[in-house]
Amino acid sequence: MSYAPVVLDGEDETKGSQVRTAKRPGTPASPPRRSRIGDLKIGVVYRGLAVAAAVAVGVVALIVALPSDQDEAVAGPITAPSAAPASSVPALTPDTAVPRGSASQAPASPVSASESPVAADPTPSPSPGSSLAPGYTAMEALHADPRVPKLTSKVKRVKLSRPGKRVVKDRRSGLAVPKLSRPWKSYGAAPFTTKQVLPLKGRLRGMLVTCPLPIMEQKSPRDSALLAARWTLNHHPKGARISWLASQPVKSGWMLIYRVKYGKRSSRAAVVVMDGGMSKPGLAFVTVPDTQRNRWRDITRVVSGLRVLG
Repeated sequence: MSYAPVVLDGEDETKGSQVRTAKRPGTPASPPRRSRIGDLKIGVVYRGLAVAAAVAVGVVALIVALPSDQDEAVAGPITAPSAAPASSVPALTPDTAVPRGSASQAPASPVSASESPVAADPTPSPSPGSSLAPGYTAMEALHADPRVPKLTSKVKRVKLSRPGKRVVKDRRSGLAVPKLSRPWKSYGAAPFTTKQVLPLKGRLRGMLVTCPLPIMEQKSPRDSALLAARWTLNHHPKGARISWLASQPVKSGWMLIYRVKYGKRSSRAAVVVMDGGMSKPGLAFVTVPDTQRNRWRDITRVVSGLRVLG
């Protein structure tokens, strides 16, 4: 009987030979070699794949989010708008007046000179009559409004008459306005503080109102009066435009008289902005259509007789 040659552990074993490797006594058998991937738990493998997928998604999202120079949009210039639409009615709520220096009050909301006010259009537009664009001051918008011409030094002054004794007191604006004789009569003031009207003739009627200044007060009473006159276009028919008749300072404020042209018809109107010692100056606004032109003389009575409450 023949025996295969035996070599001790650690000695070379020739490939293809019949030499068997014998283990030394007391030496443990080496475990069989296995793939290291097979030793990993399946949960560890899944977590590794999830982390790799999350990193890939983040990289893709970052690439998509970064804009290229060619794809960036270039913002165009903003056109200065003019004013709220002539037929619109801003949402202004009256409030109890407080002494100047305390919390400011909300201005009174306008009401159309006709008996059918039209709701305001919230959609801005760069055309005349749109709301104020961001970045523009109220005076810049005024100067860009073709409905309101520039007020020059050539606009004349008027001789004011002697004020009457009968007045209507507006304690919210701190003003006293003349109480006009018949056919004028007091009317529901809301949303103003006081209101006097002529009998309705057609769609329009004469109207005299007072309230705290419904627009932002400017540094000078003159500028505040200009913005107030522009604001009164909300109370005249659509397409109304202003032409100045008189402009001059009054005690504690400024007065403007002007014609408002709309189509073939017109009205005569006036605004007086006066500091009545409240949180905002007071405003008196009177307008009379040409269908009641025989009452145009009352406009001079209003601007002459307006005063601060004592």
